[in-house]
Amino acid sequence: MSPSLFTSESVTEGHPDKVADQISDAVVDAVLAEDPEARVACETLLAASAFMVAGEIALSAEPPDVPRLVESVLTEVGYDPGLYAADGAGRVALASQSREIAAGVDGGGAGDQGMMFGYACDETPSLIPAPIAAAHALAFRLAEVRKSGAIGWLRPDGKSQVTYEYEGGRPVRIATVVVSAQHAAEHLGRPLSQAEIRDELIAEVVEPTLPPAHFDPECTVVHVNPSGSFVLGGPAADAGLTGRKVIVDTYGGMGRHGGGAFSGKDATKVDRSGAYAARWAAKNLVAAGAASRAEVRLAYAIGRPDPVQIWVDSFGTGALPDGKLSGGVAEVFDFTPQAIIRDLGLGGPVFRCTAAYGHFGRTPRTVEREGRALSLFAWERTDRADDLGTALGL
Repeated sequence: MSPSLFTSESVTEGHPDKVADQISDAVVDAVLAEDPEARVACETLLAASAFMVAGEIALSAEPPDVPRLVESVLTEVGYDPGLYAADGAGRVALASQSREIAAGVDGGGAGDQGMMFGYACDETPSLIPAPIAAAHALAFRLAEVRKSGAIGWLRPDGKSQVTYEYEGGRPVRIATVVVSAQHAAEHLGRPLSQAEIRDELIAEVVEPTLPPAHFDPECTVVHVNPSGSFVLGGPAADAGLTGRKVIVDTYGGMGRHGGGAFSGKDATKVDRSGAYAARWAAKNLVAAGAASRAEVRLAYAIGRPDPVQIWVDSFGTGALPDGKLSGGVAEVFDFTPQAIIRDLGLGGPVFRCTAAYGHFGRTPRTVEREGRALSLFAWERTDRADDLGTALGL
């Protein structure tokens, strides 16, 4: 087979769209911390020195202090929240959830119709595609060296992009890397040169992060801030909006994405919970040795608990025909919204951490918050691999 190329991108937590995602998920977490049965679906818009948080909400407690959450997220990311503190700078429009939608969800049904995809492959230990794994690692490293002070002139906004060369369907070499990083105009009392920015980012971000087996400093093309100076960034430079980075959130374009964004939605919205469950099933299929690539497809009707579609595509890599794999997945996994929320622990404040650096390929863990154990990234567990192997006769 001739070599082929595949490119994926990621962005830092300071990218304006990702700031919006984090604010929306901070709202979701604040609501669920007060009322695990609450529902919320909201979007955030940031532009210059103004913000708007709008959507639907249904909870038994007091609504969250949204301006305070905006301030908290901006501070944690590394921006000055004072830009949004002036009277009239922010608007909150959270209306009550529609009674018609609530009636369907109250009975255990899906909060919306739609199709969801989960994807896994054996290209990386986390079972996500190599290009998006590398792009996320670069974006995370940008934030890491900024926050640690290792690179004192870095600022929060940034993007990464990695182009992999494939042979025989396997990633073999990183062909091109793009890193765009917001920076101060001066450092230690002198202007920063583009050559200095390039050399330090390659030494501190690119070379320590990318896998040596695939990255060759002599052969890989590396672009650093290819447009030149990048001083003005974040929401002050470009509007941010919830849900505009869904390919960054998922599989970098290699696996398909369904009809809706994730951030800002509680788990009764199957746009989010169904996509998480589909990833859980796909990852367990690959972990069980049932396929080296697997895409799990789900679809729902609003107000109905059971999916109207469960299907597996193994892209010709399956140990069994796709129909058999689909039957095994349907036997092992309960894809009703209530079961997904129960099995993956999605009824609590577990979403803010998903809003930057991808929802998939992360490390599942348990944390204690206010005396409550919360499972983070539970859909990344491979705890059903043995059950799938048994169901499939592997």
